[in-house]
Amino acid sequence: MKRVLTIIVTYNFEPWLDKCIQSLLSSTYPNDVLILDNNSQDTTVQSIKQRYPSIRMIANSSNLGFGRANNVGLNIALKEGYDFAFLVNQDAWIASDCLERLIAGCQDEFGIISPMHLDGTERKLDKGFADYIKNATEKDNYGVVPFINAAFWLLPIHVLKTIGGFSPIFFHYGEDKDYANRIRYHQLKTAFIKDAFAYHDRQNRPFKREAYYKGEFVYHLTEYCNINYNCMTAFGNSFGASLKKAITAVLKLNFNDGGDYFKIAWRIFCLTPNVIKTRSFNKRAEQAIL
Repeated sequence: MKRVLTIIVTYNFEPWLDKCIQSLLSSTYPNDVLILDNNSQDTTVQSIKQRYPSIRMIANSSNLGFGRANNVGLNIALKEGYDFAFLVNQDAWIASDCLERLIAGCQDEFGIISPMHLDGTERKLDKGFADYIKNATEKDNYGVVPFINAAFWLLPIHVLKTIGGFSPIFFHYGEDKDYANRIRYHQLKTAFIKDAFAYHDRQNRPFKREAYYKGEFVYHLTEYCNINYNCMTAFGNSFGASLKKAITAVLKLNFNDGGDYFKIAWRIFCLTPNVIKTRSFNKRAEQAIL
């Protein structure tokens, strides 16, 4: 039987703690759970120690962000001889046979294997996931897509040895899109298994302007780091595209949006030295996990 290390990065985990952990402990496929807490300000650490004393936990003294914290777990998976790392979001839980079906559906060319994402009601597809699989190439019990967010990622260990971990240029959001771009560059596939199900409790999040423009910044940064493009194309798809949106907004007298996009363009431009390092690092196979 293949060994699986499930990795959960937590920050103020209390609302989902029992539902998430219990679903993993009830999995029909055995897995070891590792929690990496990013200095939660609620009772997450104490609650895990009290209610789940057998679960392995690393309590970070500061917030490392999603990618860097996961990299700690991915390094452990490599060093301790696991066959798979299974990344699970804190605001999520899995069906009892989810992991079993993911492993049964795994193929050599799959770099990322995901279940079907339902929302927290457990009755309908997560909206983001529905968009990701809209134009999937489907065959038998799986589909292949350019990207699925990292709410539930099963990563074979040979993929970690080839691709490495998450890029440190991303703190929170964007690191999964960047990783999927690297999967494609190394001629592997992002796949979802049709009869494996998991649940992501994010359907009631309100729209916030600040979050929208954070998403826009992250999107353009992933375009700049995308090693499937040459440098000039990547620069055009990031700095050029955000600058164009800024100018278009100003010409329409929408100065608030224009100002926000000018800020994004400037931030993207200032990150150019780090992006160059990231692009160089991401092209190398058999790299270490930072």
